[in-house]
Amino acid sequence: MSTFKPRDWGSHAPYIAPGYKSTLLRGPTQAPLAIKSGLTESTGPRFAPASVRELDFDLTKNGLVNGEPLGERIVVHGRVMDTDGRPQPNTLVEIWQANAAGRYVHKVDQHDAPLDPNFRGSGRCFTDDQGNYKFYTIKPGAYPWGNHFNAWRPNHIHISLFGPGFSTRLVTQMYFPGDPLLDLDPIFLGTEDAAARERLIAKFSIDKTEEGFALGYQFDIVLRGRNGTPMEN
Repeated sequence: MSTFKPRDWGSHAPYIAPGYKSTLLRGPTQAPLAIKSGLTESTGPRFAPASVRELDFDLTKNGLVNGEPLGERIVVHGRVMDTDGRPQPNTLVEIWQANAAGRYVHKVDQHDAPLDPNFRGSGRCFTDDQGNYKFYTIKPGAYPWGNHFNAWRPNHIHISLFGPGFSTRLVTQMYFPGDPLLDLDPIFLGTEDAAARERLIAKFSIDKTEEGFALGYQFDIVLRGRNGTPMEN
């Protein structure tokens, strides 16, 4: 059975961040209660590799209908680790994102940008025995949102992970280096610790860039602890 060290809540965004308006309505108004974790939180859930299909890791192919998806192809790779930097094998990693025009395949997305018939915008994979994961995908576009005047979300990819237990559940967002919208985004800035925010930005990787095909970005993820990757909310 796994044991987990407490989260460093100082490296995560608060539940209510005034700059991110919707948190004022949905954020909890009472202090959270600490509940001692039990066997259930420490030993599950467990996912079988059979739950991942052959092309689930490749978003440039898993939604093909009548051609190639539009946009800049990228390779997103990294390593999933625990509090002490140990690799986490057999961890389910799921991603979802907007297409190159900045639109999600979702009924509530009303952004006036085209859907790409050949891009589903979601995928999943398991980490290998060294905690490594890899996705092929399209660089997502920025899109407007109604938080404030002329508000635009930076390019980003949502990532969900299940470690060895519910206590290591993590949902986060990966951003791209050099994006001018980062300094204007209340969600990214909701993580007040500047060092923790840096852990949300992928690193360009020439070593993983594939000649003539796709640019590489490295995004390592730490599930808990003082070097933990900030959570999405």
